[in-house]
Formats: sequence, structure tokens, C-alpha cells
Amino acid sequence: MTCIRMIVVLAALLMQSGALAQTDVKGGKDHPLLTRMPGYSITASDVKEFDKYTTAYLPDAEAVWEGKVTKLTYELKQGAKQSSMVQIVRNYENALKKIGAKILYNEDRVLGARVAGKNATTFVHVEAYNDGNTYELVVVEQGAMKQEVLADADALGNSITATGKAEAYGIYFDTGKALLKPESTPTLEEITKLLKQNPKMALYVVGHTDNEGSLESNLKLSADRAAAVVRALTGMGIKGSRLKSAGLASYCPVASNRTEEGKARNRRVELVEQ
Repeated sequence: MTCIRMIVVLAALLMQSGALAQTDVKGGKDHPLLTRMPGYSITASDVKEFDKYTTAYLPDAEAVWEGKVTKLTYELKQGAKQSSMVQIVRNYENALKKIGAKILYNEDRVLGARVAGKNATTFVHVEAYNDGNTYELVVVEQGAMKQEVLADADALGNSITATGKAEAYGIYFDTGKALLKPESTPTLEEITKLLKQNPKMALYVVGHTDNEGSLESNLKLSADRAAAVVRALTGMGIKGSRLKSAGLASYCPVASNRTEEGKARNRRVELVEQ
């Protein structure tokens, strides 16, 4: 073998080795729920703490998934053994079935599944392209959006002046209970501030729920939660004569109860001017 030919062969081997060792895009990593097909690397990674994903393979009422959305694109490394589109989909199907997933749709190159956990539901969408050279994995961990913006005393007062009521988000309870969580304190302090700044103001404190459970139980729960807020406010120096509590269960939603985000918005306390 001539020197030149040897150099060419060595260069080819080094290029092949480098291709097989192709690394993932910066920040790209497999979702904890599922591994990847052998010989593939992550070329695109997008993770949003709260977003929605719409699948084209389910009826409209079931097609929108909301929660933490992870989108990963996998591409075959140069020189690696290619998997067919059917092979990719079947691998994920079998892996999901092993953890108790319900298959929602299944075609030769597309798969959708739902994994019902103890505290949350996870949706999975897999779609293969380009004869198996590329595939996308989408994982949606269903959950309500965390309310980042909380009303302050001025915002609550402006809303009451303009509309006669204000939604007091930032008041939290355990599921099915009327015991205020400690993280409710900042919002309760702002309501107290509002009432002290406006000594003639009197409010109805109205509890609302989503539509989970029976109407009767939700009427009691919403009333108990409103009463708990009144007790907390009186404990912070507000006269009880200025506050009256009531519960309306799911009678007055501000969003659809068909989504987790909507349910989270409907579980609220409102301040209504007397």
C-alpha cells in the first residue's frame, strides 16, 4: 500500500469514527421516561415548562395536550445502522406498553400514547420521517400552569372599582380540602392591605371550584374555602362585619373545564364588592 493510499484510508476511518461519535446538540438529553434508538443523536431539543401540543391524529376534543412539553428530534449518525420507520414506532410502542400506557393511535410511522400515573398523566407522540433517518419524540407531562403573577392590593382595588369584583389568585388549598396552604400568605396580606387602605370597603369572599366531583360536595368545599379565607383575614386584623363568605362550586367558570389549565383558573377565590 502506497503512503498516499494509506493516508486516504486512515483519513476515511477517522471520519467514520468521528461520525459515529457524533454528540447531541448542546443541552439535548433523553427524556427520563424513554431512551432513544441505537445509533441516533439529538439534533434539536425544546423544553417548555408549560405549553400545549396539538396532535392531528385525535378528535378535536382530545387533540390538545397541556403541561410541560419536551420535543426532541433524533437523527441517524453517519455510518450508523438505520432503523425503518416501522421499527422505530414499534420499539416505542413496546416500551410504552411495558409501563402500562394506553395506545391512542398507531400507524406505520406515527404513535400516540397516554401514561396514567398516580399524580399526573403523560402523553407521548412519536413520528418517524425520511425512511427512518429522522424521528421526533414529544412528551407532554400534563399539569396546570403555575400562576406566576399574583394580584397586589392596587390591582385588586382597580379591578373592584372597574368591575365590582377581583379574582384573588395565589390562594392555595390541598385537593379536596379547605385548609389554607402557607404559600397563600402573600396574597392574603395584599387583600388585608387593600381593606386597610379602604376602611369603608366590605366584600363577599366567594369560593369557586372546577367540575371534578359532585356538585353537592363542591358547593360545600367552595363555601368552606371561602370561610377559611374570611377567618384568615379576620385573624390579620380585618373586622368580620366587613366580610361575608359564600361558595358557588362550578356554577361560574372563567375558562373551560375540559383542560387542566382551565380547571386551574376555575379553582379560585373572588372578592366581590358588597
